[in-house]
Amino acid sequence: MRVLTGIKPSGSPHVGNLVGAIRPALGLADQPGVEALFFVADYHALTLVHDRAELGRLGREVAATWVACGLDLAKVIFYRQSDVPELFELAWVLACFTSKGWMNKAHAYKARVAAAREAGAAEDEIDAGIDMGLYEYPVLMSADILALDSDVVPVGPDQLQHIEIARDIAERVNHTYGDLLRVPAARVDQVLVPGTDGRKMSKSYGNTLPLFGDPKELRKAVMRIVTDSTPPEAAKDPDSALVFQIHRHFLSAAEADALAARYRAGIGWGDAKKLLADRLEEVLAEPRRRYAELMASPGELDRLLADGARRARAIATPVLARVRQGIGISG
Repeated sequence: MRVLTGIKPSGSPHVGNLVGAIRPALGLADQPGVEALFFVADYHALTLVHDRAELGRLGREVAATWVACGLDLAKVIFYRQSDVPELFELAWVLACFTSKGWMNKAHAYKARVAAAREAGAAEDEIDAGIDMGLYEYPVLMSADILALDSDVVPVGPDQLQHIEIARDIAERVNHTYGDLLRVPAARVDQVLVPGTDGRKMSKSYGNTLPLFGDPKELRKAVMRIVTDSTPPEAAKDPDSALVFQIHRHFLSAAEADALAARYRAGIGWGDAKKLLADRLEEVLAEPRRRYAELMASPGELDRLLADGARRARAIATPVLARVRQGIGISG
């Protein structure tokens, strides 16, 4: 079973990324019978990031993060999207089989249109500020998936629509030309990690716990986690305590049960936050060291990604050749 995971480099990594995306993906890659592919979706980030230096830095951060967190490059294929040109040729073919109505219903496009309408834009100007990169984002994502003959794509619920679109496009191509494209399936994984304010941990909310960087900044971020005014000696419900809900992701079942008992017996919020900060430091110290090492050695990252791109292209090239022959394009 070939499993594909894309990582969009749109911001510095945080604890929510580790728990919600990185760990589940690494666990899936370790399963027997799985061929796992991971890619840095740098061209997808171009819909948001137009600063050359920042785009390059974010791409390196993503790559270094996954390697530092345990991505075994002997077991998986890890590459940059921009290093696999077959994706972009296939994207044009797929676009020719993509209904505009599908794109009109894409979540990102609809959200931008809704925001413009709420801001008072005239109906004939409702999407004037939306570029074609955002509008056709699902087509390139479909190419990412279909060019690698992917069987399964793990996604959160908010990304499920993109897999449905990829399936629809593949089925339309196959209906026209025969079985040229493998039709993928989605695997919906959802591990929600609350941020410091109780909402989902997200860069857009500014409520994250940084994955790497200065340990003092991480500790300060932990201390900003919202709590109530319950006195230290009073019992606390671990199921409603943000500090515990973050902490439990870094504990064994037995450790989580023991800590929950301490909450119910009475623990000060300051002590609870210190325990969380200490555990995060235990977990992140070695990955942080490896991350810093990789970020200081861009040549090593480039070499690793180039090797992954070579292996990815060994899959994508025959797929594109199959499609070209199938649609009547020679060469």
